[in-house]
Amino acid sequence: MYLVILLKNEGGFARARWETVDEVVEHEGVTYSLRAGPRQPLPTDHAWDEVAVYAPEEISEEEFQDWYAALRPQVEELRLKY
Repeated sequence: MYLVILLKNEGGFARARWETVDEVVEHEGVTYSLRAGPRQPLPTDHAWDEVAVYAPEEISEEEFQDWYAALRPQVEELRLKY
């Protein structure tokens, strides 16, 4: 099982659990591409599934980095050590 984070915009995201991760997926009518992971977080106080981060296919890598940084304080999985 994978823990999936879908970055929707600079201030919005969705969290899901998927059995598989693909390079490109459709979710709620939007095409997302895999931008980070899947990666296994280092151990913390509980076990983590591998984390994969997706963003809309049409945004640039620079925009993805900006969104990731903006959402990092809100999304625990983006703050984990890998």
